[in-house]
Amino acid sequence: MPPQPQYPYGPQPPAAPGPYGSPYPQQQPYPAQQPYPQQPYPPQQPYPPQPYPGWGGVPPMGPPPKRRRVGLVLGIVGGVVTLGVVGLVLLGMVAESGFPEARNKLTLPHTLLDGTYVFAQDYSGTEGKKVEREADGAWDVKDIHAVTARYSPGGDDTKGSLLVSGMYGRFKNEAAVRRKMLKGAAEADDVTLGEPARDITPSGADTPVSCEVLIQKNALVTLTYPVCSWADGNTAAIVGTVGVEKKDPADIDLDAAARDTLKVRTEMLKPIG
Repeated sequence: MPPQPQYPYGPQPPAAPGPYGSPYPQQQPYPAQQPYPQQPYPPQQPYPPQPYPGWGGVPPMGPPPKRRRVGLVLGIVGGVVTLGVVGLVLLGMVAESGFPEARNKLTLPHTLLDGTYVFAQDYSGTEGKKVEREADGAWDVKDIHAVTARYSPGGDDTKGSLLVSGMYGRFKNEAAVRRKMLKGAAEADDVTLGEPARDITPSGADTPVSCEVLIQKNALVTLTYPVCSWADGNTAAIVGTVGVEKKDPADIDLDAAARDTLKVRTEMLKPIG
């Protein structure tokens, strides 16, 4: 019989079940004349759950916002668009002079846009409070109360949403307030600007509106929708109309969105007292 091959470290050890259980990355040579001890496979560790950024089963919060900055954030839950935060960017300290008298307030009626959208959920006690805290101390608003809600087309959440976040109190420098609200929306997580903001005053209207187009993406869906804002001496709000169909930013009619926004304003506006 031919001579058996010799191994430099003694007889060849029996086959080991695998590297699990042995130190890594350093490997020790097999000891001479001693079988490699069998180690049990360690249990597999599951990967921690990774939520989609900006989306999930609850209104997405993301990282803490910068001081006095809140944005428009949407989520998809079972195909339903939900509201995260709608707010504004306001800086500075309150000046006591130059504010108009408070005459009007904003309400959340059962329907909006002549019954097209039906009330779905009120976020005034949660997201609305965040808007109030962010507005506290700003130089161009005073005595602020926030109302924030989601409406759905004909009461069917799967067809889209109308999202509204409004404030009532006392405002000055209204044009800047409108633009700041849109700026806050465009700077939200997972949002890019599809069409820049522009001022629109629909025919026959006496209240100007500022509108832009936002694009919001996650791994599963892309939303493209118009967002408009108004601000007068007593009320200010931002309105986003979100559909489930895919759209190109250039195909969105901002003039129509501005008219709808003023219609929403008319339906929400009520005199104080």
